[in-house]
Amino acid sequence: MSAPERIPPRSVTADPVAVDLLTHGELTVRGRIRDASNAALYCTVTHQGREAACVYKPVAGEQPLWDFPDGTLAQREVAAYQVSEATGWGLVPVTVLRDGPYGEGMVQQWIEATPDTELLALVDAEEPEPGWKAIGLAEVGDGKTALLVHADDPRLRRLAVLDAVINNADRKGGHLLPAGGRLYGIDHGVTFHTEDKLRTLLWGWAGEPLTEEARTVLGALRETLKDGGSLATRLAELITPAETEATRARVDALLTAGTHPEPGGEWPAIPWPPV
Repeated sequence: MSAPERIPPRSVTADPVAVDLLTHGELTVRGRIRDASNAALYCTVTHQGREAACVYKPVAGEQPLWDFPDGTLAQREVAAYQVSEATGWGLVPVTVLRDGPYGEGMVQQWIEATPDTELLALVDAEEPEPGWKAIGLAEVGDGKTALLVHADDPRLRRLAVLDAVINNADRKGGHLLPAGGRLYGIDHGVTFHTEDKLRTLLWGWAGEPLTEEARTVLGALRETLKDGGSLATRLAELITPAETEATRARVDALLTAGTHPEPGGEWPAIPWPPV
């Protein structure tokens, strides 16, 4: 028997081959990702002579959270992928909800990070250099602090807009995966809450005007999130009606303000640990 064809990370949005493979392929658990807070299993998936690496997070392995309903994190990960696809930016790896060796869970295409540029840095300065955006001061030991900065990168800026739409409560540095010139964001289990819980490292554009591209994308999202819209229909299978309505409201608020959101003050603005 010939070796299965390896499917590389997609280079375009909405890869039907990867979706079919992850949805219908046979999952084989190869190991556990130890630094994940919930059960996250490294797997291979094979189907019709194709094979790819993936991550499988069974609902049964989710840790209870005080502010999110139990057993809903996998659905939220898939919902984040659906919103990412609707933007056309392809910022979230292909993600599906399906049965697996340990029951229903999220299965997501594995992305092997190949950093092409530095995205985060600590600098001994009061202001960031050109090409960088300030996040805030961070303790570096011995009572000293340094300025935490992120790159002024259009890929990160798109991700900041997506996070504002899905109300991402946990955008850490370790969730940023550059690969092949693209940038992917992963770990979207704590998203879509009806209350404002945006916590992110990507505050560098806070209060700045949205790009024309972002406004165009948000306008298209508003249409597809209307009752009966294609995205609204897909989200109805994954999150509650109130959470979908809150997503619509966040898109409307972004378009009305015309700027990137700023920290609200009622919720920690930066996740911990930040990386």
